[in-house]
Amino acid sequence: MVLSRFWLVIFISSIVFIVVSLFTANTYTIDSVLNGKKDDPILVSEKYIEQLPVFIKDSIKKAPDQTMIINRDTLNADTTYVYKNKTVKIYSGLQKSDGLLPTCKSTLVDLILPLIAYLAFFCGLMELLIVSGASGNLAKVLSPVFVKVFPSIPKNHPSISYMTLNFAANFLGLDSAATPFGLKAMESLQEINPDKDKASDAQIMFMCLHASGLTLIATSIIGYRAAANASNPADVMLPCIITSFIGTIAAFLIVGIKQKINFKSASLLIVLMGLIAAIVGLLMYVNQLDLIGKNYFTSNLSGLILIAIIAFTLIFSFKNEKKFSEANTTVFDTFVVGANNGVKTGVTIFPYVLGMLVAISLFRNSGLFEIISDGIAFVFSNMGVSKEITNALPVAMLRPFSSAGSRGFLIDSMNTFGADSLTARLSSIFQCSAESTFYVIAVYFGSVNIKNTRYALGTMLLVDLICVITAIFVATWFF
Repeated sequence: MVLSRFWLVIFISSIVFIVVSLFTANTYTIDSVLNGKKDDPILVSEKYIEQLPVFIKDSIKKAPDQTMIINRDTLNADTTYVYKNKTVKIYSGLQKSDGLLPTCKSTLVDLILPLIAYLAFFCGLMELLIVSGASGNLAKVLSPVFVKVFPSIPKNHPSISYMTLNFAANFLGLDSAATPFGLKAMESLQEINPDKDKASDAQIMFMCLHASGLTLIATSIIGYRAAANASNPADVMLPCIITSFIGTIAAFLIVGIKQKINFKSASLLIVLMGLIAAIVGLLMYVNQLDLIGKNYFTSNLSGLILIAIIAFTLIFSFKNEKKFSEANTTVFDTFVVGANNGVKTGVTIFPYVLGMLVAISLFRNSGLFEIISDGIAFVFSNMGVSKEITNALPVAMLRPFSSAGSRGFLIDSMNTFGADSLTARLSSIFQCSAESTFYVIAVYFGSVNIKNTRYALGTMLLVDLICVITAIFVATWFF
């Protein structure tokens, strides 16, 4: 309910701002809002050549084929004139984001269809884990800990194994596997949710821990930095781990206090201390590697883990083929059933994702986001915060809304300020230390048709803020 009202406010505010801009500054056109492509020039007007200043008209007439692009002086370098077919088209600035119609198309073609493919494959594997008994065995092993963190979940419930696989996939940077495991966990938790329209305590705890983004291997970030010719692409790895780990602990404590979880439980404390020790050990190991060793470690470990999961699932399934016979099915048929369920899940979440991304597109193209971003940067700069930090804030601001949008700002910061600048490094930490909060809420809660997310959104945004503050301190400490 809260999320729906938030997007309604964003949508209406953006429309009002665009309409006002159309009749005042003449910066936007309906065509750019509806049909424009990201980074394309924005067509602001079209005039007959006689209506233009003399020096522009003369330059166009002297140009070959009477067609040319004229860039004005340095103060207005983003304004371009194109003469063709007796009219001159005037462009100003670049499209901030895809228009509404291209967004609809790209959401289906570039996001949902690949997501459905991932869902089909990994849901097929999960069905094999269920029928073969592997997920049940995993749930039994982890139940003593999970019942402390999720007291409303029955002992040995299947959701425990799904959540474990989701956390493990996120930890290793396996985004393609994390989403199917997470959606399956939400479906399983929904089965024991007494109020189907309202998020349960267990679902909120799972969502906040998932969205805190604890990551060991920031493979994509390292790849972007390598492409930008960073001297050491993996040098942000330790700051990313520290920041995301603090965010995860903060999420657990905030939700745990809200849900009155017993933090004095011996088994819970042992697991937390063990996790902290493991993180510290990994940090120490990675820190002693040289540049080649770090790159090799980060680029290969996640892939090997994914192959190991697939191999284990298939081997365990064929080894326990009797269980499939007892269920009147085969290993292949079971995989197909799971894959079909994954396709259905992808179709279910499509409208939620589409609505959210269209609202984001309108919000970006309206100029509202830019105004808010510039305003926050102005406030921070007047508080004495260095320019290098304020230049990275757009990544932090856009990250909860859109991973692709914040990634664009990240790449732009590396191109503008240099891959080894504090701005670029801080932007990299922002990008990998948190999730796309609104996207995650739309996908995960939308998959089970939950309308009231309760305090999930507020908590996740608070954790995002904690990650931003932590990232600033960690980045200035390291770099």
